[in-house]
Parts: sequence; C-alpha cells; structure tokens
Amino acid sequence: MSGTLNKVMLIGHLGDEVKMHYFEGGGCVGRFPLATNETYVSKQTNERVTNTDWHNIVVRNKGAEICEKYLSKGDKVYIEGRLKTRKWQDEKGNDRYSTEIQCSDFTFLSTKKESESNANNAATQQKPAATSPQPASKPIEDADDDLPF
Repeated sequence: MSGTLNKVMLIGHLGDEVKMHYFEGGGCVGRFPLATNETYVSKQTNERVTNTDWHNIVVRNKGAEICEKYLSKGDKVYIEGRLKTRKWQDEKGNDRYSTEIQCSDFTFLSTKKESESNANNAATQQKPAATSPQPASKPIEDADDDLPF
C-alpha cells in the first residue's frame, strides 16, 4: 500500500465558546478547545485516575457558523478531521509549532444543559411503584408472518 492516511476522530466536551474570525472575502474560521478524558484505576494506589487531553479544533466557513450558533462550553461533540501542524514565530522571533485538528465533519451529541437536566432527573427520580406483570408478547413466528422473505 503506497497511500497515507491522516484522520482523527474525537468525542469530547468544548472547553470554551467557539471563537470566530471573519475574512474580507467572506470566509470564516471558528476555533475552540476540545477536552477528551482517559480514566483508569492506578495499580499502585487502587484509585481512579482521570487524564484530560486538550485538542485545538479548527472549523471553516459554513461549518464554523453552525458551530458558533449551536455549540457552547461544556457541550459534547463528535469531531472528524485531520491533523495539521502550523509553524509560526513568537514575539522574540523563535519558531513555534501548533498542532490542530482541521475539522471536516462534526455531530452534536448533547448540550451541557441536556447533560445537567438528565443528571438532575436521574437524581430526583423515584423508583417506580410495583406493577402487575406484563402479558407475554406474541411468539416471534406470528410477528414475522407479514415479512416478504
């Protein structure tokens, strides 16, 4: 195989609001940090340890406008894209490097408000009262009678 692949898939939470930059030609770029977590149990201390990695996400044009409109800090999102390393110079003239994820596709998974609402509902929800047993469902053979195969 002579080809190469540069693909990144992340599911994480926004660490800040989407910051927009608009250009004269009508294009725009949105940037935001995304946090992903890794949780494991330490063998030495038997305690649960969580490590957080931060990723710089870059979204362009229409995708950036959609992200700015619908995403906010704390929202959970799926990001798909490619790694891109940029070289730049700081105030002292030193070469610096930044690695970003150039987003090509995204899916909103949940908002911070939904997550908080679900957590509150689960905490305040009482156990359901005991009910009478449900009648047995139809046998599978009866349910499949209408299938054409």
